[in-house]
Amino acid sequence: MPPRTNDQAEPAEAATHPAALRVAVLADSDTRWKWGALTARRLTAAGGTSVTERPVEISGLLLRGRATPTARQLAEVGDVGVDAGRVREVTAVEFLHTVREEAYDVVVLALVGGGVQAMLHGLAALGLPRRPVVVTGYVGVVYEKLADGLLLRHGADVVLANSAHDAERFRAVYEGVGADASAVTEAALPFLGGAPHTPEPGRDTVVFAAQPSVPASRADRTYLLRRLVEHARKHPGREVLLKLRSKPGEHTTHIEELPYQRLAERLVGGLPPNFRLVYGHMGEVLDRTDLLVTVSSTAALESLHRSIPTAILSDLGVRETLGNHHFVGSGLITSWDRLDDGLHPVPDPEWLAGQGVAADGTYATAYDGARDRVGALLAAGELPPLTPYYTPATAPGYLPGILARHHLGPDGRPLPGAAAPVATGRIRGAVRETVRNAARGAYRQGVQRVAPVIRRMGEL
Repeated sequence: MPPRTNDQAEPAEAATHPAALRVAVLADSDTRWKWGALTARRLTAAGGTSVTERPVEISGLLLRGRATPTARQLAEVGDVGVDAGRVREVTAVEFLHTVREEAYDVVVLALVGGGVQAMLHGLAALGLPRRPVVVTGYVGVVYEKLADGLLLRHGADVVLANSAHDAERFRAVYEGVGADASAVTEAALPFLGGAPHTPEPGRDTVVFAAQPSVPASRADRTYLLRRLVEHARKHPGREVLLKLRSKPGEHTTHIEELPYQRLAERLVGGLPPNFRLVYGHMGEVLDRTDLLVTVSSTAALESLHRSIPTAILSDLGVRETLGNHHFVGSGLITSWDRLDDGLHPVPDPEWLAGQGVAADGTYATAYDGARDRVGALLAAGELPPLTPYYTPATAPGYLPGILARHHLGPDGRPLPGAAAPVATGRIRGAVRETVRNAARGAYRQGVQRVAPVIRRMGEL
């Protein structure tokens, strides 16, 4: 139901049956869908402001692209509190058309930076008399492209920071270029949770949390796999799990051109009986984890939140390209040699306090400030126009290319030929959807299977 304008009569029953708060989440990968949907739930949860006094309807929209999650990936994300029947794929132009037609109160942009920037300009170009509150942020640890990613997100009403440390960095970037930093709002990762770690007699499980693109080279990935397998052989009484994000051919937030599954098939000597590859919801894997090992995965923060012993590997160096430099000062950086000898790193309490993992029990209030800000914006009624830092005047050599990738012109309006679909009859609509599905399948086949092979052949 569209929100009522000020000049419409207020029905007498409105006080007892308020209109639903309508929220749209636009995501471009499985991980960002998880972040976006759970962020929407956190922002509209009970407590905080009057925004929570209304029933909430959350609709999921998946931006079509190379990383659009499959049904299996969506299922493995776990329960995010959104009806699967309210999740559908859209193009950028279709999303903007939907926002115009559906009159959402809040829009959560769970996208890569360029996607956020395009949607901000597209939303601004709609010229809605009463636009939605726009929220965005980051899925996990921000270890690269800090300035680039932040400035591409500038213009949203709320830019969520996952920790006090991130909030300070975000504001410094905005203020450093003369941009308004008031949108930066401290919160936490929305998917933290689960029971605190409790050792169980007879259980000894080590989990390596793999990442799709870190490290990138075949030699480095093979090295990590070999050391993990050797660890399993050295500790036959220990269960060693390689937690994978996706199956070969599926894409996540980042491209994985050298899946560990394929590398494991070629490993000399095979795999020991106490070594397994596992998929599924990370929280369920952490339920039985006694030591979490990774290079720089966000899973480390989930693990620390639950007080699970956690190790950040230094074997390949502590480097910005790996992301493990983020953990400098944490007390968690160590090597496979030390882990083989039985070391369990102990986190530095001061470092933990600034990272938003909230292992001290403060997680329940981590979103209070963000809820208050969204509630205040909703209560303000008509909001000022969206004003991103990048405009055709401030970034004429950068912005048009970003917008064009989403079929938008420099003014944020759809390019010719990219207009949103018009209503059709059932038969024509079914035919169009069939054609669309076939094209979508061909696109995914090309970017997820054929393109990586061609790139690898070019490296030979």
